[in-house]
Amino acid sequence: MSMSTSMPDIRSRSASGYAVLAEGVVKRYRVKGGAEKRALDGFDLAVRPGTVHGLLGPNGAGKTTAVRVLATLLRFDGGRAEVAGLDVGREPRRVRSRIGLTGQYAAVDEGLTGRQNLEMFGRLFHLGNRGARQRAGELLDRFDLMEAADRSAKEYSGGMRRRLDLASSMILSPDVLFLDEPTTGLDPRGRGEVWD
Repeated sequence: MSMSTSMPDIRSRSASGYAVLAEGVVKRYRVKGGAEKRALDGFDLAVRPGTVHGLLGPNGAGKTTAVRVLATLLRFDGGRAEVAGLDVGREPRRVRSRIGLTGQYAAVDEGLTGRQNLEMFGRLFHLGNRGARQRAGELLDRFDLMEAADRSAKEYSGGMRRRLDLASSMILSPDVLFLDEPTTGLDPRGRGEVWD
């Protein structure tokens, strides 16, 4: 499924013209007894800027491994990968500065308020106090969390926590956003909140 978004056009920074490009990516693991398991065996993917793309497959098919490789959380063993016009293997730090990632489980500090969570992420990403406050306000509004902004995140519903987690992955206005099963563990109502 493709749809237009307000994502920046990164074609000028990418020889391939793709927001995400994987060609023949291989990721191997050693399992008990020293045997080798290939989680990715020649994985190919081409995603154009400004589109939404989903990976579908059964458990164990390598979807999370692919996301972790493309988000620079795992080194791969073969092939080529490019994200936001940058080589994943050679420029992981630069790739990380251009992406957002929401994993399978919400990564929010439940001891902080929603606003404090986002401001903390902003400071961690060097936005400064003022920039972090401004960006937190924008994201709280965008993700319909303004009314709950100053409540502890532990009081949030599952759907609200996931929206806060998604907002934190957008703190830097990423060129590419990776979502790894963003509605895992949510009831149907919570899933609807996230997708809305």
